[in-house]
Amino acid sequence: MTMARALTIAGSAAQGSAGIQADLKTFQERDVYGMAAITAIVANNPITDKGIFIHSLEEIEAQFYTAIEHVGVDAIKTGMLFSTDIIELVAELVQHAPINKYVMDPVMIGKMGSQLLKDEAIEAMKQKLLPLATIITPNLHEAAKMIGKSKVSKIQEMKEAAKQLHSYGPAYVLVKGGALQGAAVDLLYDGQQFVELTTARVNTIHTSGAGCSYSAAITAELAKGKSVESAVRLGKQFVTAAIEHALSFGKGIGSTNHAALRNYGERNRSVGKE
Repeated sequence: MTMARALTIAGSAAQGSAGIQADLKTFQERDVYGMAAITAIVANNPITDKGIFIHSLEEIEAQFYTAIEHVGVDAIKTGMLFSTDIIELVAELVQHAPINKYVMDPVMIGKMGSQLLKDEAIEAMKQKLLPLATIITPNLHEAAKMIGKSKVSKIQEMKEAAKQLHSYGPAYVLVKGGALQGAAVDLLYDGQQFVELTTARVNTIHTSGAGCSYSAAITAELAKGKSVESAVRLGKQFVTAAIEHALSFGKGIGSTNHAALRNYGERNRSVGKE
């Protein structure tokens, strides 16, 4: 039996909603064999003082080659990388991996407010990782930070940000408009044309892990051989259902529900195109 394989290089989120945990749950739901190289452990809580624990470069490299050598890989995703030295290592690893499908999710700030990427590492991310990426998936805050703007909050600003980010070398840019007013609009840009993907907004605060899960779903579909646009449409369908049926455990922002599409279906929700 053969199965598509996907590797995530990201941080571990102890509460289970985001990071490595969200990625692996998504890979499983999308019928892809998931592997992980953990860059850090994020464990914020009111009891202990420290909440972010960074792994060494040696640990990250060993995990990467264990996955590559023992299983192989069809697509790679990166999430929380935190520092310039980790970014430089990961860029070298991705560049020499036997794949040409790489999804870069430029994770910067967690839903709980943790800083997951040092400010001084943003330039390294732009210079080292963007040129390698099949697709990058910034939200509005991340897009603004990467192009040096105070904010991106309108469709036209999203288009301008996508064009600037595309100039750094990724084949595709997906600017996610989850924080826009009104409908949930994402823009996919290939350097020539925009595809607008629109769904009705889900009225909930429980969206922890949404960005990680969206990019992981795209990674899974690319691993299975889907085109970028098809992978993005399927990813948006997956994450919209996960948000619509989000889980709340009574404390703070709850988790997206990774089993939602399987358990509840799509309820005729379409992903629009313009």
